[in-house]
Amino acid sequence: MIKYYLLTIGFAMIPIFELRGAIPAAVWGYHINPIVAYFIAVLGNMIPVPFIYLFARKVLEWGKDKKYIGKFFSFCLRKGEKAGDKLNAKSGKGLFIALMFFVGIPLPVTGAWTGTLAASILDMGFKKSMLAVFCGVLLAGVIVSLVVALPQAFGFLTSLFTTSVPQA
Repeated sequence: MIKYYLLTIGFAMIPIFELRGAIPAAVWGYHINPIVAYFIAVLGNMIPVPFIYLFARKVLEWGKDKKYIGKFFSFCLRKGEKAGDKLNAKSGKGLFIALMFFVGIPLPVTGAWTGTLAASILDMGFKKSMLAVFCGVLLAGVIVSLVVALPQAFGFLTSLFTTSVPQA
């Protein structure tokens, strides 16, 4: 079982998957209890966040002019700047709430990685960024967990209202 917990943590740390992939994999693929899967995936999703804030922008700035990695690094910088500008434009003084919801709505190109990069580019401040991203990750985890658990809930509800007739 530890192997599946570690796989869930690993999936949650990957930028494309994050919670959107880790929780369904844990519940449907590894048969981990949804509540346990939630907490493990949140932990995994938060592990890289401080490192992203502290180092990602510096590494991307360094690599944007390099021959083989420049295009990808420039793309990542543009993506972070675009997300940061969008957050800043929509939020005004409510940047904390905007970042929390940006991370918390589990859609493609939103999440802890992009949100943290945007916070770093906006120089939002380490503690404020970490708290906003953490709250967003908690929210995203709840949303994904509900979506994952809905089929089970509907199965339970339909079993309450259907009767089985014994066969003779």
